Amino acid sequence: MKYFLEKRSNPKLLSLVIPCYNEESVLPHLKERLTSFLGKLQTKIELILVNDGSVDNTIFELVNWSKEDKRVKVISLSRNFGHQIAVTAGMDYASGEAVVIMDADLQDPPEVIFEMLEKYREGYDVVYGQRIARSGESWFKKITAWAFYRLMKILVHKDLPLDSGDFRLISRRCLDALNGLRENHRFLRGMNAWIGFPQTPVFYKRDARVAGETKYPLQKMLKLAMNAAVSFSPLPLRFSLALGIIVAFVGFFVGAYALFRAFQHFILEMPIVYNPGWATIVTLICLIGGSILISIGILGEYIARIFEESKNRPLYVVEFVKGISESKRLHK
Repeated sequence: MKYFLEKRSNPKLLSLVIPCYNEESVLPHLKERLTSFLGKLQTKIELILVNDGSVDNTIFELVNWSKEDKRVKVISLSRNFGHQIAVTAGMDYASGEAVVIMDADLQDPPEVIFEMLEKYREGYDVVYGQRIARSGESWFKKITAWAFYRLMKILVHKDLPLDSGDFRLISRRCLDALNGLRENHRFLRGMNAWIGFPQTPVFYKRDARVAGETKYPLQKMLKLAMNAAVSFSPLPLRFSLALGIIVAFVGFFVGAYALFRAFQHFILEMPIVYNPGWATIVTLICLIGGSILISIGILGEYIARIFEESKNRPLYVVEFVKGISESKRLHK
């Protein structure tokens, strides 16, 4: 897609949104790295750190950091709402002309933000980090991540970039549009692709975690994939329809074969062995029953999401904020 780009200057205020969940061991490294990095940026900065219901000492580390540095704003959620919701909370409070979303584990190097700002000045509204290498991860993690992004491109949106997480820079006009989407089951990468605006990648090598354990094991990745697929695409429903059609064809041909054998035996009186067995019946029952249960299960996932959206509950509940006024929250 061709974009009409207008050059612009650096944002007067750049907001960094960082969700934190049980990152006590990571925060000293993050603080040191960001303090050094932010001194090199030629723009005003605010750090919005979101405590997503951590059960370790993360919140104490964040509050102490905010006391030492006035640029640090802390939002503490009342419980663990999940990564995507925590990021949303940070974006709701962000005041910058541009916002950068990054994780606390420093796998996404903050120095890449220099390249993102360069693209921002060229006129792009979304600049996402695209990984060309992943350090410190097992081959299994790399394979499942590779498969995840390609499956999501098929199920969620044709413009969904491959090998790109939530590490990205977003302009204010794009952020306002994104914040207007208040669905409960959120897949921010897909939502970014859906809203459009000029978007471009910057390529980088992803580092290993500086400390702690990954917050996205296989179980959470599968949950995110299912959530994204059901929330963004009717393809699972169409899959169940296609499965029903295939099972119907199998049943038709098996039935036709059974009738043909019966015709040979009873009408033509051919000397063939005709033993009506349980195998055919059991196979058909399993095929038909399995396809029905799969279809009902997929349909149930969609109905469950309709039910949850109809409650119209807030996406998250804030316990307290530090260094920022509650009135600055854009969506309540």
